[in-house]
Amino acid sequence: MQNQPSYLANAKSNPGANRAPWYKNTAPTYAGIILWFVFWQDIVNTGSFGGGLAQGILVPVVSVIVAALLCHFLFYLVPGLLGMKTGLPLYVVGSSVFGAKGGIIMPGLLMGLLQFGWVAVNVYFSSLLLHATLTAIPLWAIMIVWGAAATFMGLKGIQYVAKVSTYLPLIPLVILIILLAKTVDSVGDFNPSLFNNAGSKLIGGLTDDGAVLGGFGIFAFIVTYIVGFFATAGAAGTDFGTNSRDANDVQKGGLVGISLAMVFTGIAAVLIVGGAYGNLEMAAKAGGAMNVTQVMPAILGENMAKTCMFLLALAAFPAACFSSLIAANSFKTMLPKVNANLSVAIGGAVAVILAISGYAGKSAAIFGFIGASFGPICGAMVADYFLNGKNWSGPREGFNPAGWLAWAVGFVIGVLPNFNVNVPMAPVCAFFAGLVVYAVCVKLGIQSKTGR
Repeated sequence: MQNQPSYLANAKSNPGANRAPWYKNTAPTYAGIILWFVFWQDIVNTGSFGGGLAQGILVPVVSVIVAALLCHFLFYLVPGLLGMKTGLPLYVVGSSVFGAKGGIIMPGLLMGLLQFGWVAVNVYFSSLLLHATLTAIPLWAIMIVWGAAATFMGLKGIQYVAKVSTYLPLIPLVILIILLAKTVDSVGDFNPSLFNNAGSKLIGGLTDDGAVLGGFGIFAFIVTYIVGFFATAGAAGTDFGTNSRDANDVQKGGLVGISLAMVFTGIAAVLIVGGAYGNLEMAAKAGGAMNVTQVMPAILGENMAKTCMFLLALAAFPAACFSSLIAANSFKTMLPKVNANLSVAIGGAVAVILAISGYAGKSAAIFGFIGASFGPICGAMVADYFLNGKNWSGPREGFNPAGWLAWAVGFVIGVLPNFNVNVPMAPVCAFFAGLVVYAVCVKLGIQSKTGR
């Protein structure tokens, strides 16, 4: 292909000598993402009476397991295999779906832009936990400092953050184990009927009518929540795959680092909240909150809970820094003539504004939007992979219409719940929409030529 964009012309495959077993790269890195408290704290916080526990413990447990498997097999596996086979990162591999020029925008710049959404979410929730201890400092001031520090360290001091980031995920792991140990004995005493009847006292962001979700509603909420959270990380499996030696590394890295980590953290969150409300003393103190960190004081006591909240926030700081770094690398690669420091500084400022405004705290809506954005990307990549004989076709010329149509249809379907249109498990629907539309377009010949 003549006149390739610089991101393709300069792309180099990661050689086999630089790769390592799954337990040294893919699994621990993904597990660190899944252990982030923002992922597991709201898994049963549906915003309705009884939350995800309205029908008992079994429904949310099954929902977590199904969602964890969907994340591995639908959203991660094919991108991971493509990264392993090519040794090339997502923004290069994605050029077969969206075209050489289209790849600059999708998934290249889109991945970078969405990182600021993650920074905003991190700033919002981490600052809330810090404010529980630093009560004398205004919440907005903590958000500004946290966001500015994360942006600066992501650009200038990531090597220092990286030195300690390997060990910080142990903090949420230990805290989850402590919370489980304190509540597991009373899980069997949890009674959803009594819990739902106390609905008028709930404080966890309730619906106006106080409705109790049925089993399918809970299942759909949890699958949407988990898959939406994971969607960008699934597509980034391409980058993780470049460090894998073979397909076995890709499979085991995902099953352990993604599915097993999700099953542990998700079910732990379910049991912790259920156990807290199975204990009459804890239930009285919890007051109906469904967020794990909000229930924490009832389980551990105020002082111990504040200490744990502070530590959870501390453990989350590297994630905000790495999001800033990913955004910077995206801009440098896709828009080499644009000053990446300036663009990232602007993005960091927008992230702080989103946090201060409170919008970044609507985790379910944000995860849904991210799932709508990357669900069809993953779906189209899966279709392209199998239609091309389980190989990468190489960059396609210009803007590949098959990829863009697949993304547009999938995104519209996936984002409808954000406009109060009920689409159960919207990120999963967006994935399959992207897959089907892309496959149909290819069969109809609506596809640009490959440059190889």
